[in-house]
Amino acid sequence: MKDKLAIFDMDGTLIDTCMVNYRSYREALADEGIELTYEYFKTECFGKGYRDYLPPIVGDDEETIQRVHKRKIGLYKAHIPEARVNFALVDFIRGMKEGYYMALVTTASKENVYSMIRHFDLEKDFDLILACEDLPKLKPDPEGFLMAMRQFQIPPERTVVFEDSEVGIEAAERSGASVMRVIRI
Repeated sequence: MKDKLAIFDMDGTLIDTCMVNYRSYREALADEGIELTYEYFKTECFGKGYRDYLPPIVGDDEETIQRVHKRKIGLYKAHIPEARVNFALVDFIRGMKEGYYMALVTTASKENVYSMIRHFDLEKDFDLILACEDLPKLKPDPEGFLMAMRQFQIPPERTVVFEDSEVGIEAAERSGASVMRVIRI
């Protein structure tokens, strides 16, 4: 029986999806007549939930926010080949699997998460996958990590979280787990 838990973020930690997300949002926003630069996306959006970064770009109209987000999800699959897997971390996951439960906790949409991990044949590496739709609160709230701990009945002191973004690291620290910062690949 496993008595430890390792939790991984997807975007920027397990897989460098920055360009995938950027190009998808750039195209979705272009449909609205809005230009999105890579620099702005990288510094103000990547690693955060869309509900946090879309309002400053498109305004507070919920219909517009959802339309842009839905369009982005539809464009995402076309850009998946631009993603880069952190193979060192994948090898680490596969080496730890015997002693640890493995969870993926991400603010990405469920559709995009499964498209990405299936494309790179990573689905079988995780015992639990929690995406945006599964989480009542997004990072920097620790709830996603706490949900994974509850699922396996593993306390924070026997849990390690692998994260790259400031909001993810803050959430991991607030969960009480050990935190491993992953430098974006």
